[in-house]
Amino acid sequence: MIVYDLHCAHGHRFEGWFGSSSDFAEQHGSGLVQCPECGSQDVGKAPMAPAVPAKGNQRTGDAVRKPVKAVTNGEIPSEVRQAMRALAEAQAKALRKSTYVGDGFAEESRAMHYGEKQVEAIHGKATVREAKELIEEGISVAPLPFPIAEADELN
Repeated sequence: MIVYDLHCAHGHRFEGWFGSSSDFAEQHGSGLVQCPECGSQDVGKAPMAPAVPAKGNQRTGDAVRKPVKAVTNGEIPSEVRQAMRALAEAQAKALRKSTYVGDGFAEESRAMHYGEKQVEAIHGKATVREAKELIEEGISVAPLPFPIAEADELN
């Protein structure tokens, strides 16, 4: 997962989470990356400093315990932090009862919708085109609010 610090032509700064740099390029090229404040599609990547942590065997106890500061251009209100925490907890709870189907999400969704397979809660990957096609077919889909890591991507 890649987090980009983005900005629009009107000077608004925000961050975007993407599965890869090519995902950003595809979504940006399709006009799907928009400023949340003004809706402008004239969005670019802002310069970012890389976060390079110290080697694990060279960290002090305090460095490990310090919370990571959010990438933002201002203080995040406590209500927003609480809402995001509640949303993340709700997503985690829902995913515990869901099966990861990877790139086969569109195919699995169709099979359940058309009665070829028993209906169950699933999550996985779909391209923007696949998601639009599913919606056009009347199949209910929704993006996850927070990105997830596949089991083979975890340490």
